[in-house]
Amino acid sequence: MNLILFGPPAAGKGTQAKRLVDGRGMVQLSTGDMLRAAVASGSELGQRVSGIMQRGELVSDDIVVALIEERLPEADAAGGAIFDGFPRTLAQAQALDAMIQRRGAKIDLVVRLKVDDAALMQRIAGRFAESGRADDNPESFKVRLEAYNAQTAPLLPYYRDQGRLAEVDGMGSVDTVAQAIDATLATA
Repeated sequence: MNLILFGPPAAGKGTQAKRLVDGRGMVQLSTGDMLRAAVASGSELGQRVSGIMQRGELVSDDIVVALIEERLPEADAAGGAIFDGFPRTLAQAQALDAMIQRRGAKIDLVVRLKVDDAALMQRIAGRFAESGRADDNPESFKVRLEAYNAQTAPLLPYYRDQGRLAEVDGMGSVDTVAQAIDATLATA
């Protein structure tokens, strides 16, 4: 099964993806994690994207598509992937569909975690205080949230029109959201 967890930054996609990886043996493909690892490594890619991420801007489609494509063999071996933070633009969604189709597979379900922007701002302030992640500072987060609302939220009709979109209330506890996702997957 190939699954996209969809929602704004700090909606809980990473938390739920890790739970699904543990429970289902799928591979989590998180572009955020991949990009943060590139920055931490000091690689050429990391140096290129560091400033972009600190400003809260989206990294270019070609870079994130290449990161995902590089990891797809792992997903194939595991029997599926959980895409976390990808796709973020229509071009990325179309590229993902093409990459998956070339492998004889498809995106089975897109689970949208519906959350409140004001609550996200509170979540991120707490997360920044705990982790100090550069891309979680409140100013960068505000830019990331605006970018999501402008560039990523318009993907909802793309997936809805394909009949692959399911919506889950992401404002509950981690366990409550997990149960709702599990119920959604059981009917997919």
